[in-house]
Amino acid sequence: MYSSPLHFLTCRGEAKVQVSFLLWSCDHWPQNNNNNKKRPSAPKIPDGEKVDFDDIQKKRQNKDLMELQALIDAHFECRKKEEEELIALKERIEKRRAERAEQQRVRAEKDKERQARREVGRLIMRSRRSQLCPAWVPTTAATCRGSADQKRGGKKETEREKKKKILAARRKALNIDHLSEDKLKEKITELSEWMRQLESEKFDHMERLKLQKYEVTRLRKRVEELSKL
Repeated sequence: MYSSPLHFLTCRGEAKVQVSFLLWSCDHWPQNNNNNKKRPSAPKIPDGEKVDFDDIQKKRQNKDLMELQALIDAHFECRKKEEEELIALKERIEKRRAERAEQQRVRAEKDKERQARREVGRLIMRSRRSQLCPAWVPTTAATCRGSADQKRGGKKETEREKKKKILAARRKALNIDHLSEDKLKEKITELSEWMRQLESEKFDHMERLKLQKYEVTRLRKRVEELSKL
């Protein structure tokens, strides 16, 4: 195998050199770059600290409740403003209705005064005519009604005639033919005040009737709403 002992030693020496070189290469050869890269690691919870998931859930629920409460408050605030506007509108309507009723009442009083002045003029002219020809001028309205009743004769009384008789019984005779001009003016003033009082009472009764009708309508609607429940 070996030609001589020197050849054997030479071959062993080369083998040792090769083995030594391989060992040195393994010790000094740079490692793989992939092994040098740092791999990401999962976050670690520090020792002594615990995550309270119940507390997190509770905080989230509290936040949702606060947002819901804010929405509810905004809704009720909007409803409150709408109710205030509705109340203000009703007040304006009632105020306008009262003003219109007052205007109508003042206009009616002026019309009554105008009619009263016309009646004064008519009565004065009638009084003057009666002083000139008292023989054929009728003195009272009762005389005219009596003559009209006599003309009708035996006709059956209607409801209108009955009403006229009742009103005639309630009315007072004027008896103004013998009054002077000043007394006639006083009488007309008295009648005007009496008519104004009647108009005021009529206005009060009409307003009371309107209020009662409104209350009846409101209660009827309330009953209908309750019956649907």
